[in-house]
This record gives sequence, structure tokens and C-alpha cells, in this order.
Amino acid sequence: MKIGFLTACLPKLKLEDLVKWASEKGFKSLELGAWPAKSSRDYQAKQIDAANFTKDDAKRVKDLFTKYNMFISAMAYYDNNLHPDKKKRDSYLKHLYKVIDTASLLDVKLVGTFVGGRSDKNVAQIIKEIGQVFKPILKYAEDKDVKIMIENCPMENWVRFGLPGNYAYSPELWEALFNELPNNNFGLNLDPSHLYWLGIDYIKAVKDFAPKIFHTHAKDTEILQDGVYKYGLFGKQVDPIPWKSGWWRYRMPGLGEIDWLEFISTLQENSYDYVLSIEHEDPVWEGSEEKVKKGLQLGYKHLSQFIV
Repeated sequence: MKIGFLTACLPKLKLEDLVKWASEKGFKSLELGAWPAKSSRDYQAKQIDAANFTKDDAKRVKDLFTKYNMFISAMAYYDNNLHPDKKKRDSYLKHLYKVIDTASLLDVKLVGTFVGGRSDKNVAQIIKEIGQVFKPILKYAEDKDVKIMIENCPMENWVRFGLPGNYAYSPELWEALFNELPNNNFGLNLDPSHLYWLGIDYIKAVKDFAPKIFHTHAKDTEILQDGVYKYGLFGKQVDPIPWKSGWWRYRMPGLGEIDWLEFISTLQENSYDYVLSIEHEDPVWEGSEEKVKKGLQLGYKHLSQFIV
């Protein structure tokens, strides 16, 4: 098993500088952000210009990773592929196909995204629509020898306050999605941090869905007891901030409440031997390039003691 990180936390760093720094600090892989050039959402990066990526670009990037003895674990582009606004949805899907093309050119086997969500349909209708949207995507990806993986972040309040924005956050929904889309190249980018605050047993999830775990995110969760008292499980209601409930927050591995020894051991026992990709969304270690890098190093130091 190797330790890497998602590059969305360092969006302004040039790819060569990013790969060089990561290699020097012991990381073995990067999960490359490939959002569109005009994207303005938080936690996104575009070290790869997927919309205009060429064979020459692919050679340059592959040579760079070879130079530093690194590899690309996956391409990352997480947006709402079920957006009710057709124009927005079409732009997201068009770019997703470009990211699949880019992965193929780079010989990268995984592309991560969200299924997405909408607030004007019930869950049964949403699952059916996800099937309709993703069937051609999965066929296209299969022809390119690429697998599509969905991260299990609820993206709460993303589409409408009080509702999830990504209908792939629980075992119930995974079962429904894999029943609707039984394709072998459709699986999970499993992140235990979301399961923890949702009250879902992340160890049992590994055991039950092991064949569908293509990739893993390493992000921790800290429960804020004062926030639990003040806001309750539904989170802050007055002047709400998306993804900031007030009663929990994301942390670097080792600074929250995830049992990383048990999580990693369970992954290994269930035949997962790929990448732990740190997803840096820790508010304590944000605000500057220096702090973000320090946070990544703290996460690496904690995880590495469990990796043989």
C-alpha cells in the first residue's frame, strides 16, 4: 500500500514543483485534480488541463512522474453530474469525458467523480436517472480501459439546504447504485471521514463492499462536543455554511477519531493494496501553502507507521 494525496489542496502549485516536493517528502502517488480551467468551487485544482490535453502533454507528464519515481493513482473531477440545469449538467458531463480521455492518455486506470443530486425528484427517481446518465459514461470509460469511482461524500446542502448533493454516501445507496449499474468498472473511492460523522461503521463498510473499493481517501473527522450541544445532528440552521455543520470538522489523519490501524488492517485483510490518498480539508492546516504542506506531512507521518 502507498501513501499519496489529492492535489486539490495545492491548486496554485505547478505540477513539476508539486511532484518534486511530494517525492522529497516520501509520497509515492498523486491523485491529480483535473477541474475545468474556469471552475471556481472550493477544494479543486487543475494541474492537468483535461479539456486540451494531448499525446505530447501525456508524454511530458509521464516523464515527469518517472523522473521522481512517482505515479498517478487517479484523476479527480468531482462535480454534480445530475445537476437539474441542463446547460450546467452538459458542461460537467462534457468535461468528465475529457478527464476520461486524459486518464487513458496517461495510462491511469481510475477517474473519480460524484454521481451528484437534485432536489426536485425523490430518491428512487434519482437512482434511475443516475443509471441513465452513467451507463454511457461507463461504456465510454470501459472502451478506454478506465474505471469510474464515486466518492461517498454527502455534499450536504450543496443543491438545496437540508438535502444531500451526492446520492452515494451510505451502504443503502451503494447497493441501489450497484444494482442499477452492475458494471465491473463502477466502484468507490472510499473515504471513512464521511462515514464516521454519519454514524456509519466504516470498518464494516470495508468488509461488505471490498470488491467495489477501487481507491481510498485518507481524511479524519473530529467531533466538536460544544457544537453537538448547540446545533444537534442537523447542524447549524441560522446563517448556515455549506459543509460546515458546527458539530464536526475534517482533520488530517491522526488528528481526528478514525482508527487508522484498524482501517488499514481491514483494507489489507480484504485484498486492498493500492493507495491511501490524503484529502486535505483540515481547517487548522489551511490558509497558506506552508501550512497545507505541513498538514500533509503530519498526515503522512501518522499513516506511514501502519504501512509495511
